[in-house]
Amino acid sequence: MQRIERTITGGCQCGAVRYRAEAVLDNAHLCHCRMCQKAVGGLFAALVSAPRDAFAWTRGQPARWRSSAKVDRGFCAACGTPLFYEDVTGDHISVTLGSLDDPAAFRPVSHDGIEGRMPWFFDLADVPDHGETEQPSQVDWAAAIKASNRQHPDRDTAGWP
Repeated sequence: MQRIERTITGGCQCGAVRYRAEAVLDNAHLCHCRMCQKAVGGLFAALVSAPRDAFAWTRGQPARWRSSAKVDRGFCAACGTPLFYEDVTGDHISVTLGSLDDPAAFRPVSHDGIEGRMPWFFDLADVPDHGETEQPSQVDWAAAIKASNRQHPDRDTAGWP
Protein backbone atom coordinates (compact mmCIF):
# COMPACT_ATOMS: atom_id res chain seq x y z
CA MET A 1 0.00 0.00 0.00
CA GLN A 2 1.23 3.43 -0.90
CA ARG A 3 1.12 6.33 1.57
CA ILE A 4 -0.46 9.52 0.23
CA GLU A 5 0.08 12.80 2.06
CA ARG A 6 -3.47 14.12 2.28
CA THR A 7 -5.53 15.49 5.17
CA ILE A 8 -8.83 13.84 5.97
CA THR A 9 -11.31 14.52 8.75
CA GLY A 10 -14.38 12.74 9.98
CA GLY A 11 -16.42 11.69 12.93
CA CYS A 12 -19.62 10.27 14.26
CA GLN A 13 -23.17 11.36 13.62
CA CYS A 14 -23.64 13.19 16.93
CA GLY A 15 -20.23 14.95 16.92
CA ALA A 16 -18.96 13.48 20.19
CA VAL A 17 -16.02 11.77 18.41
CA ARG A 18 -13.94 13.40 15.66
CA TYR A 19 -10.66 12.42 13.98
CA ARG A 20 -8.04 13.78 11.60
CA ALA A 21 -5.33 12.11 9.53
CA GLU A 22 -2.51 13.82 7.66
CA ALA A 23 -1.98 10.83 5.34
CA VAL A 24 -3.96 7.93 3.91
CA LEU A 25 -3.17 4.69 2.16
CA ASP A 26 -4.33 3.89 -1.36
CA ASN A 27 -6.51 0.99 -0.21
CA ALA A 28 -10.12 2.18 -0.12
CA HIS A 29 -12.16 -1.00 -0.28
CA LEU A 30 -15.43 -2.76 0.44
CA CYS A 31 -15.22 -5.68 2.86
CA HIS A 32 -18.13 -8.09 2.53
CA CYS A 33 -17.13 -10.53 5.30
CA ARG A 34 -19.83 -11.40 7.80
CA MET A 35 -17.92 -9.80 10.67
CA CYS A 36 -17.76 -6.45 8.84
CA GLN A 37 -21.43 -6.71 7.89
CA LYS A 38 -22.39 -7.08 11.53
CA ALA A 39 -19.95 -4.36 12.68
CA VAL A 40 -21.49 -1.71 10.42
CA GLY A 41 -25.02 -3.07 10.24
CA GLY A 42 -24.87 -3.13 6.45
CA LEU A 43 -24.04 -5.39 3.55
CA PHE A 44 -20.36 -4.38 3.58
CA ALA A 45 -17.91 -2.12 5.36
CA ALA A 46 -16.48 0.66 3.19
CA LEU A 47 -13.01 1.49 4.57
CA VAL A 48 -9.83 3.43 3.89
CA SER A 49 -6.69 3.28 6.00
CA ALA A 50 -4.54 5.96 7.59
CA PRO A 51 -1.05 5.32 8.97
CA ARG A 52 -1.16 5.25 12.76
CA ASP A 53 1.59 7.91 12.94
CA ALA A 54 -0.58 10.32 10.90
CA PHE A 55 -3.86 9.73 12.77
CA ALA A 56 -5.35 11.46 15.84
CA TRP A 57 -8.65 11.65 17.68
CA THR A 58 -9.48 15.38 17.83
CA ARG A 59 -12.65 15.24 19.94
CA GLY A 60 -13.60 12.52 22.38
CA GLN A 61 -12.56 8.89 22.21
CA PRO A 62 -14.38 6.05 20.51
CA ALA A 63 -15.66 2.99 22.33
CA ARG A 64 -13.85 -0.19 21.30
CA TRP A 65 -14.88 -3.79 20.99
CA ARG A 66 -12.36 -6.58 20.42
CA SER A 67 -14.14 -8.55 17.69
CA SER A 68 -11.35 -11.13 17.39
CA ALA A 69 -7.94 -11.81 18.90
CA LYS A 70 -6.21 -8.99 16.99
CA VAL A 71 -8.99 -6.67 15.86
CA ASP A 72 -10.69 -3.73 17.55
CA ARG A 73 -13.81 -2.19 16.08
CA GLY A 74 -14.58 1.38 17.11
CA PHE A 75 -17.80 3.30 17.37
CA CYS A 76 -19.29 6.29 19.13
CA ALA A 77 -20.72 5.23 22.49
CA ALA A 78 -23.25 8.08 22.33
CA CYS A 79 -24.80 7.60 18.88
CA GLY A 80 -23.46 4.22 17.73
CA THR A 81 -21.78 5.37 14.51
CA PRO A 82 -19.27 2.73 13.30
CA LEU A 83 -15.92 4.54 12.97
CA PHE A 84 -13.05 2.13 12.40
CA TYR A 85 -11.51 -1.31 12.05
CA GLU A 86 -8.04 -1.73 13.57
CA ASP A 87 -5.58 -4.61 13.57
CA VAL A 88 -4.07 -3.81 16.96
CA THR A 89 -0.73 -5.30 15.85
CA GLY A 90 -0.65 -3.26 12.62
CA ASP A 91 0.64 0.16 11.67
CA HIS A 92 -2.60 1.70 10.40
CA ILE A 93 -6.24 2.24 11.27
CA SER A 94 -9.06 1.78 8.75
CA VAL A 95 -11.84 4.36 9.06
CA THR A 96 -15.31 3.90 7.65
CA LEU A 97 -15.87 5.90 4.47
CA GLY A 98 -19.30 6.95 5.74
CA SER A 99 -17.74 8.64 8.77
CA LEU A 100 -15.51 10.83 6.58
CA ASP A 101 -16.50 14.46 6.05
CA ASP A 102 -15.97 13.83 2.31
CA PRO A 103 -16.73 10.15 1.66
CA ALA A 104 -16.97 10.70 -2.11
CA ALA A 105 -13.22 11.38 -2.18
CA PHE A 106 -12.41 7.67 -1.85
CA ARG A 107 -13.60 5.38 -4.59
CA PRO A 108 -13.06 1.77 -3.53
CA VAL A 109 -10.31 -0.02 -5.44
CA SER A 110 -11.11 -3.57 -4.29
CA HIS A 111 -13.61 -5.96 -2.76
CA ASP A 112 -12.45 -8.04 0.20
CA GLY A 113 -14.10 -10.79 2.24
CA ILE A 114 -16.09 -11.82 -0.80
CA GLU A 115 -17.20 -15.06 0.85
CA GLY A 116 -19.87 -12.98 2.58
CA ARG A 117 -20.88 -10.88 -0.43
CA MET A 118 -24.60 -11.03 -1.19
CA PRO A 119 -25.29 -13.04 -4.36
CA TRP A 120 -27.31 -10.13 -5.77
CA PHE A 121 -24.77 -7.39 -4.97
CA PHE A 122 -23.87 -6.69 -8.60
CA ASP A 123 -27.56 -6.41 -9.52
CA LEU A 124 -28.06 -3.34 -7.31
CA ALA A 125 -27.59 -0.94 -10.24
CA ASP A 126 -30.83 -2.38 -11.67
CA VAL A 127 -32.89 -1.59 -8.56
CA PRO A 128 -35.14 1.40 -9.34
CA ASP A 129 -34.54 4.76 -7.69
CA HIS A 130 -37.46 6.24 -5.77
CA GLY A 131 -36.24 9.82 -5.91
CA GLU A 132 -34.58 12.17 -3.49
CA THR A 133 -35.58 12.60 0.14
CA GLU A 134 -37.41 15.87 -0.50
CA GLN A 135 -39.56 14.71 -3.40
CA PRO A 136 -43.13 16.12 -3.38
CA SER A 137 -44.71 13.10 -1.68
CA GLN A 138 -42.22 13.37 1.21
CA VAL A 139 -41.97 17.15 1.74
CA ASP A 140 -43.68 17.20 5.17
CA TRP A 141 -41.65 14.23 6.42
CA ALA A 142 -38.36 15.70 5.15
CA ALA A 143 -39.16 19.13 6.64
CA ALA A 144 -39.85 17.55 10.06
CA ILE A 145 -36.53 15.70 9.95
CA LYS A 146 -34.65 18.84 8.86
CA ALA A 147 -36.25 20.93 11.63
CA SER A 148 -35.24 18.45 14.34
CA ASN A 149 -31.88 17.29 12.91
CA ARG A 150 -29.19 16.76 15.56
CA GLN A 151 -26.57 15.43 13.15
CA HIS A 152 -23.12 17.01 13.35
CA PRO A 153 -22.12 18.87 10.17
CA ASP A 154 -19.51 17.37 7.82
CA ARG A 155 -16.68 19.58 9.08
CA ASP A 156 -14.75 20.28 12.25
CA THR A 157 -16.44 22.61 14.71
CA ALA A 158 -15.18 24.33 17.85
CA GLY A 159 -17.87 22.62 19.87
CA TRP A 160 -20.98 20.57 19.47
CA PRO A 161 -23.80 21.04 20.05
